[in-house]
Amino acid sequence: MISTQNISLQYGKRVLFDEVNIKFTAGNCYGIIGANGAGKSTFLKILSGDVQPNSGSVHIEPGKRMAVLKQNHHEFDEIPVLDTVIMGHKELWRVMKEKDAIYAKPDFSEEDGHVASELEGKFADMDGWNAESDAAALLSGLGIEEADHYRPLKELNGTQKVRVLLAQSLFGNPDILILDEPTNDLDIHTISWLEDYLLEFKNTLIVVSHDRHFLDTVCTHVADIDFGAIKLFTGNYTFWYESSQLALMQRASANKKAEEKKKELQEFIARFSANASKSKQATSRKKLLDKINVADIQPSNRKYPAIIFTQNRMAGDQILETHGLGLKSEDGDYLFNNLDLFVNRGDKIAVVSDDNLAITRFFQVLMGEQEASNGTFRFGQTITPAFLPNDNSAYFNTDMNLIDWLRQYSGDGEKDEVYIRGFLGKMLFSGQETLKKCNVLSGGEKVRCMISRMMLQGANLLILDEPTNHLDLESITAFNNSLAEFPGTVLFTSHDHTFTQTIANRILELRPDGYLDTLGTYDEYLAKKEGN
Repeated sequence: MISTQNISLQYGKRVLFDEVNIKFTAGNCYGIIGANGAGKSTFLKILSGDVQPNSGSVHIEPGKRMAVLKQNHHEFDEIPVLDTVIMGHKELWRVMKEKDAIYAKPDFSEEDGHVASELEGKFADMDGWNAESDAAALLSGLGIEEADHYRPLKELNGTQKVRVLLAQSLFGNPDILILDEPTNDLDIHTISWLEDYLLEFKNTLIVVSHDRHFLDTVCTHVADIDFGAIKLFTGNYTFWYESSQLALMQRASANKKAEEKKKELQEFIARFSANASKSKQATSRKKLLDKINVADIQPSNRKYPAIIFTQNRMAGDQILETHGLGLKSEDGDYLFNNLDLFVNRGDKIAVVSDDNLAITRFFQVLMGEQEASNGTFRFGQTITPAFLPNDNSAYFNTDMNLIDWLRQYSGDGEKDEVYIRGFLGKMLFSGQETLKKCNVLSGGEKVRCMISRMMLQGANLLILDEPTNHLDLESITAFNNSLAEFPGTVLFTSHDHTFTQTIANRILELRPDGYLDTLGTYDEYLAKKEGN
């Protein structure tokens, strides 16, 4: 168990936390949520001792071991991969090194023998004899090949390092496990492995993630950071979101009686509990929802952007056709090839590939930013595409303020300030924020500006390359809902499972030697892939 007593943290005039008191207990997984800048990662660092609060304290039950997902990818560069994982259990690693040092002494004495015997007992109590095999199993589950287990960590690429450090945090069954964005740089299969692993984790798990599917699968509780406070709610992210939205609508309904509101909330809990029983979560976790008190459900104070895509012109029947389209990489190998695609009006196509570069280059070909190696493509005459690239840095190499920046994309460039401010306001840029310079924006702010630009364009075909990158959960949820309701056509790729599952009605898999075009949802596509 880990708890906080009156934790407060302030940077200048900005208060992140004000006398936060919260308790995390064994057997539960707590998803820490909050808007960008609310202090999610900072709170994890307070719990782990990496950041000291201005006042208050963190208490860990005596004898309990904490493990934290490291963010420093160079800390273990010279260490073999397998040893890096075992070092996640500091006491076990200390005993191993001390024991080995004693046995290596040329003048091994009787006293050394007594010390070694004590160390051997500690080593056995910590299941040290299985340390290497357990570490190897974790690495294999996270996609690190056995041939890499004995290489220095510096010889692995960035994605592999992330996985090794994740294995390090999981190693040795810690009593308290703290994970900050653990699904970053993981593919769908590795995320699924991690979800299964964490569902079997019996101790205290505290996690920050922008992956809603991951939060929904593993979390028993949501800890919501808002206005310097942290409120604890039973249930996963979707339960918290839908119940808080229902409570918000009820608060706005002055005509409803208290009894009617209570009945509506009880019916919602019952419905959600029934659905939860069919999910990947363990039955014991689903039962938590059955014990929820209606009074615990409260409206959220969170602000959601108003993402509304409208079409200036309805598309005709001819959207996009490709014939034998292919593109080679710089080394001469095909990224994708022989693509014959006919896009129907209203299609929402998720583009997937084992090589993310293939998808980015495919979108760049369609937008005229890259020339195909072979084949042709053609948009219908009524089509007006709008593109959200993965790398948007080229759009922000300017010191223009946000109003002037967005105005240049308003067609004639003559739109008045009130009109432009309206689109920025929808993405939560208000007041003095609209006068921010483009070259000082954060990653999330840049994406929100790009979404404002897309809304302004009134396109009937949206092409989106990893649109949820850098966005907080509120923006992702609003974006998700908007695209699901958009009557036009969408081509997109995303590592967000929920985003893809709830939007796509068709999956296009790009391959170096061809493609796979599948009607249906993302989960149906994955089920077919696993069945083959």
